[in-house]
Amino acid sequence: MMRFKICGLRDVEAALAAANSGADLLGFVFVRGVRRQLTLDQGRSVIGRVAAELGADRPALVGLFANQSVDEVNHIIEECSLEYAQLCGSEQPDYWDRIRASVIKQVRVKPDDSAEATLARVRDVAARGRRAQLDAYERGALGGTGRSFDWNVAAQVAREYDIVLAGGLSAENVANAIRQVRPWMVDVSSGVETNGIKDPSKIHEFARAVHSASSENGSP
Repeated sequence: MMRFKICGLRDVEAALAAANSGADLLGFVFVRGVRRQLTLDQGRSVIGRVAAELGADRPALVGLFANQSVDEVNHIIEECSLEYAQLCGSEQPDYWDRIRASVIKQVRVKPDDSAEATLARVRDVAARGRRAQLDAYERGALGGTGRSFDWNVAAQVAREYDIVLAGGLSAENVANAIRQVRPWMVDVSSGVETNGIKDPSKIHEFARAVHSASSENGSP
């Protein structure tokens, strides 16, 4: 079954909707100054309530960070019991190695980026034992913009590496993305929001679309 992640969660209701829809990972943004930011106290509260509700069956927890100190990131990982750190800034491999969680490294793809250039960047991530997330590049943004990029590029990369596909996904297009790219996991944030707020009904619709496409294509 195709894995999927609901990202940018800020409240218990949406996080539980994501978990109950079958999400494999729940994403929480700890990047200062962005719209979906959670403070440490907010993250600890939301995640604690989700963990109390779901127990050991909860999805894996992901914290999103960008160019923050290693000490800060590791402190949040410990306090919120995160299994993954998704790094969305310009962090380099020596930084990744100091993070006390599994690392997902964002690779932002520009409209004119070739598959070969993108593949080289993903190869560098994979060579250090990390997983790459492909997302659309938008100047001044770190992701979560609701914009997609050329899935032909992603498909060529996914033939060689297990990638996380993000950028402009929604219930309406995720099945086509899965068929075309065949990623290891798909990741959505804006596509399950209404007026900038996570919408449980859209989360469930996205999950149904992922599961339907997985069944049709025999996705892992």
